[in-house]
Amino acid sequence: MTKLTVLFLPESAYGPTNQCIGLGDLLLKRGHRVIFASESSWAGRLSPLGFEERLVDLAEPDPDAGEEDAGQFWTDFIAETAPEFCKPTTEQLETFVRPTYQALIDGAKYAEPALRAIIAETRPDVLVEDNVVLFPALTTSGAPFVRIVSCNPLEVPGSDVAPGLSGLAQDDPAAWEPFRAEFERTHREMWEAFNAWVVEQGAAPLPELEFMPRDNAANLYVYPEEADYTGRRPLDPGWHRIDSSVRLTDDAYELPAEVADRPAGSALVYVSLGSLGGADVALMQRIVDALADSPHRFIVSKGPVAEKITLAANMVGAATLPQTTVIPQVDLVITHGGNNTTTETLHFGKPMVLLPLFWDQYDNAQRMHELGYGIRLKTYEFTPAELNGAVETLLADTELRARLAAIGERIRARDGLRKAAEIIESVGLEHAHAREAGLEPAATAQA
Repeated sequence: MTKLTVLFLPESAYGPTNQCIGLGDLLLKRGHRVIFASESSWAGRLSPLGFEERLVDLAEPDPDAGEEDAGQFWTDFIAETAPEFCKPTTEQLETFVRPTYQALIDGAKYAEPALRAIIAETRPDVLVEDNVVLFPALTTSGAPFVRIVSCNPLEVPGSDVAPGLSGLAQDDPAAWEPFRAEFERTHREMWEAFNAWVVEQGAAPLPELEFMPRDNAANLYVYPEEADYTGRRPLDPGWHRIDSSVRLTDDAYELPAEVADRPAGSALVYVSLGSLGGADVALMQRIVDALADSPHRFIVSKGPVAEKITLAANMVGAATLPQTTVIPQVDLVITHGGNNTTTETLHFGKPMVLLPLFWDQYDNAQRMHELGYGIRLKTYEFTPAELNGAVETLLADTELRARLAAIGERIRARDGLRKAAEIIESVGLEHAHAREAGLEPAATAQA
């Protein structure tokens, strides 16, 4: 088989990067060259997995700054803006969502020259981006471009589904229009400026009020069929659903004795607010304290400021945990509703309690709640009784647990990680063979 050069550019956070790591690992095993054009704080963290690293800055480096943790920019950003997460999602559009988009746009603009140089040097056969704003260098190279949506699929809007980032119910369309109107009011000017810049870089105009192109060599989105919205919002054949994308690079997790040896009737629960949500120390500690008297045992992913969180006697935890090898061993997951954690939990057939903080976490929490796969609580208003009650309700629902176990079996059988890797490979091979034959490469819509 032709050896491809595949260039990944994930957004600089653990969720998108882990998504691309899983795919890149399979492509490496299939004999291809895999390059990560990652934000500079990821230096040295990807090459041990076999990938080539090409680092890019998303802002002017601070010469006085020390070595940063991977994705430190977003950890700091989330910690500073955490008070905004107490607001309704409509109010967050102006105070959190727009500044987040602007920060991403600023990073794309700053990185554009460096990315063009990396692409010229590495000559990839296929370029893959997992982000919510476009980096035009990836779509103007002449090689095919693959978009990954590793957020909730409501990122791709439609008239018959709730607006993305709203957390609104699918059966409450009267509530959708005020949110859409506020999104347009708060984002129209920024989108117009970004779209004009994208066109100046030689790329095609973006879809109306969207920050990523749709007309690509392939579009992948990660969401199980059993939770998808396609009945209400069909997608064209260029879109490929990946029911799950569980990386195979996580270390094995051996249960510590403190939670492995449990009293009769005691369940095992995994708690994680993700790499970013864990930066909200007050919230993490409130969850821990609420569960301290539970008869169950807990494995807690403490997040980037782990030293500030004090666990109870019925808990073990660490700053980071190999999530994909922890979840199969537990009975229930308490989560922020990030797309990776939500889809991985369904992949292993577990119920979940959802405490959304920001972005598409609201959409995932609402979707799991309305489908009956979990219970959504008000993240900053729940009482200890409500949290413990949700845990007990889900653990006691043997019918639901059996249904989710069957769903998990079906999801695992569909092998989404392999499917996604094969789509990327197919797109790249078509381009590589055309180039080897001396033919004009099949241009993407943005080329």
